[in-house]
Amino acid sequence: MANSTTVKLVASCIAVVLWLLMVSGAEAAVTCSEVTQQLSPCVDYLMYGGKIPSACCDGVKQVKAASTSGEDRRTACSCILESAAMIPGLDYNLISSLPSQCGVSLPYKISPSTDCSRDQLRCPTLEMDSNDKRIKLQKWEEACRS
Repeated sequence: MANSTTVKLVASCIAVVLWLLMVSGAEAAVTCSEVTQQLSPCVDYLMYGGKIPSACCDGVKQVKAASTSGEDRRTACSCILESAAMIPGLDYNLISSLPSQCGVSLPYKISPSTDCSRDQLRCPTLEMDSNDKRIKLQKWEEACRS
């Protein structure tokens, strides 16, 4: 009898822990403060041009890597546009070309007219090579469901 009660208690504890892990994983992984912090090394370049600091491209890549769901991409997009609007003198031509200059593909253009709530932010840009087409397509489809 004690064994049955112990097993039920352990099973209940495991179920609660799994539920907590699922709930905490459902939150957006990207916050505006993280995006701002990661992209702060880019500000001088975006105002004055010149050579892109490696820390800037590292930040761009970190934001892209963290933006795994549609909600994450919308959060990052909104944060970038809101932050850029508060810094006078930023060159939006440099801003919009920054991701590609850093070797990153975004599913949206960074410009004052970008609507971060649009469906285009739901699905990431599909990048395929000849080796992993099926796996990448599956990951893309999963990302588009979120």
